[in-house]
Amino acid sequence: MSADARLLPTDLAPLIPEDDLEQWAEEQRKARHKIVFTNGCFDLLHPGHVHSLMEARSLGDLLLVAINDDESVRRLKGEGRPFHDQETRALLLRALRAVSAVTIFAATSSLPTILKVKPDVLAKGGEYEDSEIVGAEEVKRWGGRVVRLSMVPGIATTTLLARMRGDESRGKKERS
Repeated sequence: MSADARLLPTDLAPLIPEDDLEQWAEEQRKARHKIVFTNGCFDLLHPGHVHSLMEARSLGDLLLVAINDDESVRRLKGEGRPFHDQETRALLLRALRAVSAVTIFAATSSLPTILKVKPDVLAKGGEYEDSEIVGAEEVKRWGGRVVRLSMVPGIATTTLLARMRGDESRGKKERS
């Protein structure tokens, strides 16, 4: 591989510490960038995630992906999760061209992070009903919009895990 073809750490999207989010978002607004925000565990990155992230990125100038820290993933998904630690999950997301920045949040809810960023667009997977999208009311209140992203049929983390375990019926009822 030639030196020109190698990826360098500077080729990755930045990892924004939670304490720096408000300043980062303010800098983006001053530069007149439209911020799109999405969040999740992103425990096993799969084509459905990539599809959703690309769609979310198309809704603005920058895509900030907020991921749950390891402890909040355990609280949400149960023992044995996450499969990848938060640093690994963040690295995988930071390497995707559609992702402009990543942050890791410790709360079970993404609302405190959304309130720090005040995104122009809040994007969530289409499996969620409008009433289930955390932060939707707040984003609408400051003039932003909420978008439910399209889904890739049959591809979700819990569906893939159920197939790996040989329990197809469970995966169809759960969310990724």
